Amino acid sequence: MVKAIWNGEVIAESSNVKKMEGVVYFPARSVKMEYLRTDPTYKATTEKGKITYFDLVVHGEINNDAAYSYIEPSESGMFIKDYIAFRRGVSLAEESL
Repeated sequence: MVKAIWNGEVIAESSNVKKMEGVVYFPARSVKMEYLRTDPTYKATTEKGKITYFDLVVHGEINNDAAYSYIEPSESGMFIKDYIAFRRGVSLAEESL
């Protein structure tokens, strides 16, 4: 089980994460979406596809662009479609069962 934690709250929790190039991706259904706010103006394109970013909003504090998802993944990134990754101070904790 892996948890993503920021500002004292568990943002996501799953035993079905995927890892690519050192980044942990959580299934979107395991993410507490009430903590995410879409940034509709900021998108980027990489070799893995088109990315959308999210701000984290927890206890009135905002962590800009701290989460992202490949909304239109390339063929090489297709396995992380509908998954969300975290960055910018979001801690990952792995718990054994």
